[in-house]
Amino acid sequence: MLSKTFTAGILALGLTATAAVTYAQSNPMVGGAPMFANMNIVENAVNSADHTTLVAAVQAAGLVDTLSSEGPFTVFAPTNAAFAALPEGTVETLLQPENLDQLQRILTCHVVATNALWGDVRGMISDDGGAHVIRTVGGCEFTAYFTDGVIQIEDGQGRRASITIADVRQSNGVIHVIDSVLLP
Repeated sequence: MLSKTFTAGILALGLTATAAVTYAQSNPMVGGAPMFANMNIVENAVNSADHTTLVAAVQAAGLVDTLSSEGPFTVFAPTNAAFAALPEGTVETLLQPENLDQLQRILTCHVVATNALWGDVRGMISDDGGAHVIRTVGGCEFTAYFTDGVIQIEDGQGRRASITIADVRQSNGVIHVIDSVLLP
């Protein structure tokens, strides 16, 4: 029979290990809101004050069901500031019903059909000699680079978006917050 002291010590070690695992797996705050790994991409994104434009665009494009599905997905999620940096009137134009196809393409070019954490993307860049081609659900091919400790993704226009918050785990994938809208 185990002593009470030994059993208490084992229990304490178990609780400490559990707390460490929970801490290591906790998600960052995004847009002032906690992100929960047991919620899907859409359920979390609607709570981020920094992603209201993205959420409105996903809703207008009819992609809520897709991004709520099982996945897995890696979403490069531009912030409101990223959308605001587009030429004046761009977002409003894209949200018009006659531009639905273009809006869907731009948004799905921010989605990859896999669960790629920051370290995975960094490894692919390294394995490919410093530049890794990312093929998106929307049919875009972007190139990922690792520069000065930051993963950047170059779009079809030659513009680069930096990952500013990485590894926001979701029940159906992962979100990486980016500072620019990627364009085909």
